[in-house]
Amino acid sequence: MERAVPHAVPLGQMEVFQALQRLHMTIFSQSVSPCGKFLAAGNNYGQIAIFSLSAALSSEAKEESKKPVVTFQAHDGPVYSMVSTDRHLLSAGDGEVKAWLWAEILKKRALRGHTDYVHCLALRERSPEVLSGGEDGAVRLWDLRTAKEVQTIEVYKHEECSRPHNGRWISCLATDSDWMVCGGGPALTLWHLRSSTPTTIFPIRVPQKHVTFYQDLILSAGQGRCVNQWQLSGELKAQVPGSSPGLLSLSLNQQPAAPECKVLTAAGNSSRVDVFTNLGYRAFSLSF
Repeated sequence: MERAVPHAVPLGQMEVFQALQRLHMTIFSQSVSPCGKFLAAGNNYGQIAIFSLSAALSSEAKEESKKPVVTFQAHDGPVYSMVSTDRHLLSAGDGEVKAWLWAEILKKRALRGHTDYVHCLALRERSPEVLSGGEDGAVRLWDLRTAKEVQTIEVYKHEECSRPHNGRWISCLATDSDWMVCGGGPALTLWHLRSSTPTTIFPIRVPQKHVTFYQDLILSAGQGRCVNQWQLSGELKAQVPGSSPGLLSLSLNQQPAAPECKVLTAAGNSSRVDVFTNLGYRAFSLSF
């Protein structure tokens, strides 16, 4: 599939147009393929690029190995969040959640319920369910078998989480079994899903843009170039810098099918995707 390019751009100006796009690009979201060998990254132009991690991590990798193997237009606006199932790549941003077959990258269906932009998605382990968080301040739980909403948590209505001066929007979301962590306008908070109860408020004032569980830690990123490592109790364990001035998305590749590609990737206000081969430092960067 060819990269999406506006038809009005003459072929002679293509390189200039692409350079300007990269200059003003923001990467909001990432997701690893079921096989673990590919990374999808979504940007502010509504494009999704697919990178080959196995090629980029190879000892024989060239600069071309760090470019997308395919790029396609997924949304009319920014791609704020993506997650992968064993068959689908789910993307969100313009009020709809879209599902693309990894095998064909074709649109499948939309989950409708949010009243404004959808910023983040998270899959529940061992369950055909996905959570979404948006500008409307709600976290919604969907059953993928029926495409129906089965639970709603309006985070901003809980006094301990609410920060009215920041707004009600949910910008980041992650799940681990019966636990959820989310934040944005409301404080970054650990929740027990079954009881819809907040249990830990993380002491960070800046709204976080992405969050994920990793072993006994929670990783988050927001305004600033560092990946924050949190204890479940709320204690800040470490901050590891990346190359972008602001980080907006994190992705952990833990697919057992490709242990040689086990990495953390971070991206944001630049055309680069930072690759961490361990949690202590940035090894190298991929680039659009």
